[in-house]
Amino acid sequence: MDDLEFVRRCVKGDRRAWNEFVEKYSSLIYNYIHSVLKIKGHTFTQENIHDLFQEIFLSLVKDNFKKLSSFKALNGCSLASWLRQVTINFTIDYIRKLKPGVSIDEETDDGFNLADLLFSNSPSAADTLSQEERLAHLKDCIDKLALDDKYFLELHLNRGLGLEELKDYFKLSRGATDMRKFRIVERLRECFKSKGFILSTRLC
Repeated sequence: MDDLEFVRRCVKGDRRAWNEFVEKYSSLIYNYIHSVLKIKGHTFTQENIHDLFQEIFLSLVKDNFKKLSSFKALNGCSLASWLRQVTINFTIDYIRKLKPGVSIDEETDDGFNLADLLFSNSPSAADTLSQEERLAHLKDCIDKLALDDKYFLELHLNRGLGLEELKDYFKLSRGATDMRKFRIVERLRECFKSKGFILSTRLC
């Protein structure tokens, strides 16, 4: 039975399939929670982690399995890979709720920071936009990135992982890691351009 049919059985209320789902993927979700917390430098109690685990499962089943039903196995994506992204995003959101606010000025080792992503092509625009408004533009464009790209950016900017560390984490060559960052910046460039901004040439 393929992943999509397995999910359909769970969504339809097949208790046997759901019990198999819980048994098969519980440890995977726990491991991804621990992985994100470790990378982000957060230490939670086992009780906190268990609560987070329960919230992730609840998010999958609430509203008649609406979240789990969104799994479509597109582009060969396995259920395990999809759950990895769900867990990563949920855990990062959970951490953000504990630590609100995002710095747009802190630089990574290679001089990359969010503040540099917005460079106004209108002399007056930069003066009239508040930091909150600039950050809103940034967040909107980042939200449009693919899940893996958002996680790459999250690790690089907010956690401060260098490209060498990201290479090992994503199991890529250094060249592929550099190319991935370049493509992310290009996607952001197009988004910002549509909002009347251009990227600083220092990031090209």
